Amino acid sequence: MDQPQLQGPDPELLKELVRMKMPFGKYKGWLIADIPESYLLWFSNKGFPPGKLGMLMSTCYEIKLNGMNDMIRELKEMFGNKNR
Repeated sequence: MDQPQLQGPDPELLKELVRMKMPFGKYKGWLIADIPESYLLWFSNKGFPPGKLGMLMSTCYEIKLNGMNDMIRELKEMFGNKNR
């Protein structure tokens, strides 16, 4: 019997996580990766925006929720802008 293949996150999505800036709200202009977990939690409860922005915010929330902040730092070093 074939074992199902586990898929990791889309590398392009992870690149965008450390490059794209929040287009609105309290953290407008911040990199999605730099938005505080508390703000992402609020969106998690209310509903993330539709489309790519919501997917990025949701991914960032899951990374932070699981204590993987080092992963964000590494992604920023590899692909992103180190400044807000």
